Amino acid sequence: MKLPRRKFLRLAVGAAALPTILRVASAQSYPTRPVRFIVPLPAGGAADIVARLMGHWLERLGQPVIVENKPGAGTNVGVQAVLNSPPDGYTLLLFGTASAINATLYEQLPFNFLRDIAPVSGLVGFPLVMEINQSVPAVTVAEFIAYAKASPGKINFASAGIGTAPHLAGELFQVMTGVKMVHVPYRGEPPAISDLLAGRVQVMFGNVTASIEHIRSGSLRALAVTTAAPSTALPHVPTVGETVPGYEASGWFGVGVQKGTPAEVIEKLSTEIKAGLADPTIMSRLADLGSTVLPLSPADLGKLVTEETEKWGKVIRAANIKPE
Repeated sequence: MKLPRRKFLRLAVGAAALPTILRVASAQSYPTRPVRFIVPLPAGGAADIVARLMGHWLERLGQPVIVENKPGAGTNVGVQAVLNSPPDGYTLLLFGTASAINATLYEQLPFNFLRDIAPVSGLVGFPLVMEINQSVPAVTVAEFIAYAKASPGKINFASAGIGTAPHLAGELFQVMTGVKMVHVPYRGEPPAISDLLAGRVQVMFGNVTASIEHIRSGSLRALAVTTAAPSTALPHVPTVGETVPGYEASGWFGVGVQKGTPAEVIEKLSTEIKAGLADPTIMSRLADLGSTVLPLSPADLGKLVTEETEKWGKVIRAANIKPE
């Protein structure tokens, strides 16, 4: 049977619009089952704390948000876990500076982070803090530099692993000061902090979020923060740049999903995360941890990742850093 042209066109237009209608309907009902939130770092660190705060907030969407810690290979294990899941918004990734670093650090990754992960929202920005064991005879950055130069190769500096932000912050410090330290990488920040507290290592450029309680209690001594401006969480602690002009390093975390996730789902997640970052209780909790909210849109977060990838790529090549 031959359809009238006008009726045929209406049916054709309706069929073409069907996928969009289905996607919008899916986004409106999302989520209909529990959401996984992959944290590619060990439990107890800064990333884990931030993810659990935001995961709890996202449960306002009506489903449980299950935080899963999948550390390994400098966060690449966690990223791959997300890429092995369907691009449907039910597997979220907490990522940060490490992912921008890994793009240069690892020459043969099974993925291209900029290509394969879609940014959803910024979460937090935070300074690193140059912190030492109380046995180290220094109370300023200048005194530490003098002490380290008098003991070349005898100062151990801890990090959360090769190629992590704490590692590169320490490498940048060595390059800019001429200090020679021994890098001791750990599998995440909690074990590194434990050994710093025990005196097995002497210094660390750690996340303020994970270290601030130890600093406040006096178990660790904060010499300086690594950002250009002082931290509101440690207002009386100077910046490294005051002693080492031009020094700056900072960390950040955001949320991503696998590329191909419906744009409507990404927008829904982005909107809800932004609302969470504006919540006074969450803002206060993050401030207590030494972080500041970073409510970046998907586009702005993507721009940040690109810029950070370029910045840390230069440091990695200059210091000839290789993965384990």
